[in-house]
Amino acid sequence: MDNPILNELVICVTRGKVKDVDRLCREALDSGINAFDVLDHGLLLAMQGVAERWKLGTVFIPEVLIAARALNAGLAVLEPHLVSNTMKPKAKVIIGTVKDDLHDIGKNIVALMLKSHGFECIDLGVDVAPEKFVEALKNSDAQVICMSALLTTSMIHFKEVIEAIKAAGLRDRVLICVGGAPVTETFALQIEADIFESDAVTFAERLEKRLA
Repeated sequence: MDNPILNELVICVTRGKVKDVDRLCREALDSGINAFDVLDHGLLLAMQGVAERWKLGTVFIPEVLIAARALNAGLAVLEPHLVSNTMKPKAKVIIGTVKDDLHDIGKNIVALMLKSHGFECIDLGVDVAPEKFVEALKNSDAQVICMSALLTTSMIHFKEVIEAIKAAGLRDRVLICVGGAPVTETFALQIEADIFESDAVTFAERLEKRLA
């Protein structure tokens, strides 16, 4: 989608220009561009580019974090336009980044996509211990738990959460979903997760169909 506002937005997210990202998101909406297009062809496109350059070793963690901060500023502008306040929640979803992992970009995008599809999200944040997932499940009528990890070293905690849920006798009442850059379908099957998807949009659509 070739649009000068969105093109500039991609550049500003990449460079971490928070104020400009806020302004450009508002300009895009005011000019009639759909909020989902601003998300897909602006914010996410920019972060995909940053992620690719990080994998190639041409940008480093500080630059990724700066871009992520700009992305979050844009998400704050878009969220009211992506989520309908008139929808009755389809289901409650507990979401969090697992223990020893402080990354929240992917988690936040997944939560936003779930909200846009009518789910209520209970966001536990980052570095979430297994017992905190179990406690949230006990204290709610959530039907879904979504776990995220960006580090291969933190992926081991997926299995720990699932085992803690089993030990609490709650496994049969909840769908367990996992995701993150290092996660694969094979790994998800090995730890007995119910759903894995590599991107947030497809995941939200799949979960909606699964619970229909």
